[in-house]
Amino acid sequence: MKKHSFAPRSLLLAGAMLGAFTLSAAAQQPAAPAPGATPAAQPLPPGSPLIGRPDNEAAAKLAPVAPPPLPSATDKLPLAKLKAPAGFNVEVYAAGMANARSLALGDKGTVFVGSRLVDKVYAIVNKDGKRSVKVIASGLYRPNGVAFKDGTLYIAELSKVSKIDKIEDNLDNPPKPTVIYDKLPKDEAHGWKFIAIGPDNKLYVPVGQPGNNVLHDADHGQIRRMNLDGSGAEVYALGVRNTVGFDWNPENRQMYFTDNGRDWLSETVPEDELNRITKAGEDFGAPYCYQGNIIDQELGWGKNCKDYTAPVGLMGPHTASLGMRFYTGSMFPKTYKNVIFVARHGSWNKSQKQGGDVVAVRLNKDGTVKSMEPFLTGFLEDNKYVGRPVDVMLLKDGSLLVSDDWNGAVYRVSYGKPKVANQ
Repeated sequence: MKKHSFAPRSLLLAGAMLGAFTLSAAAQQPAAPAPGATPAAQPLPPGSPLIGRPDNEAAAKLAPVAPPPLPSATDKLPLAKLKAPAGFNVEVYAAGMANARSLALGDKGTVFVGSRLVDKVYAIVNKDGKRSVKVIASGLYRPNGVAFKDGTLYIAELSKVSKIDKIEDNLDNPPKPTVIYDKLPKDEAHGWKFIAIGPDNKLYVPVGQPGNNVLHDADHGQIRRMNLDGSGAEVYALGVRNTVGFDWNPENRQMYFTDNGRDWLSETVPEDELNRITKAGEDFGAPYCYQGNIIDQELGWGKNCKDYTAPVGLMGPHTASLGMRFYTGSMFPKTYKNVIFVARHGSWNKSQKQGGDVVAVRLNKDGTVKSMEPFLTGFLEDNKYVGRPVDVMLLKDGSLLVSDDWNGAVYRVSYGKPKVANQ
């Protein structure tokens, strides 16, 4: 590399040019607002959910709903407000976990819980008939996603995937996570990751769009899969705006995933999607087409929704449909066999909030949605949240866990006479 040296004259010239530029820039700055005048609005940071918000009074009242800063005490949880169909019971499984999000089940019955707004991964431990919560990893950045396989816990942070081997043997003194994949983008917008292990023994990780509705590069708007050691990463699906939940149909192993529609098109469209992947490389349309039949008014010019894979079902407008699981247990009535339970976190950009519940989605024989019905409700009261469900997961006894990041808690839904969960 060629080195350059500068004579003192060059330094003086550079200084003169810098001084002239500074004076010129200062002269071009807008004058300070007069006393009493309204200051100009500051530009929004890249990826802000408020980018694109219509300039009207109704829309100006809509903004993301900030959760309480601390987890709720057990006696303050909204348990009495939560309602399930006749014959089902709802109880508090564990509490005190700030921003409890994604769930994973260990071989020995440990329930692992990720978080998005704090730096911790939790473990709910059953021992000697008592249940306790431990922090098994901290100092992480948005460790939202957790998955478990053969003794190893996998953790998805904003821009990397790590693992902890033999975690259930070391809950009291867990080793630090070991990074296995660090090629994920670092965008904050839709940057938190879900993670799951498919029937092909591969890790699946989504990468959302880096903003509400943007033309993104080849590293965004997709679902990737990789080997359990982080090698062999490849793009599995395209046209994905922001998925925070997926699972595989136990009958044919096809992958289903929830996807959140864009904001600020209207309060009633587009609806969130439930999608099905039948082959690698399918494109689900975002940001050009939403809900399978709406061409985006900004970016969809020259596009046709028929060129993309349509959703198998719609989940309601702006309901923030997140975690989902096929029900493969034996505790619930037979009518729930292979039903998809979906946690709808609830809307923020609707005047009348929608979602804030867990719904049961039933499929037709062709794999499309036959019906959707309420299953666990009560998180939304008088257009305000008293809780916000994020993920669902089956325990070995067939009961269903539901995480609530608003209160930092996990609930258990069982069927029949109430009893302590046997794992």
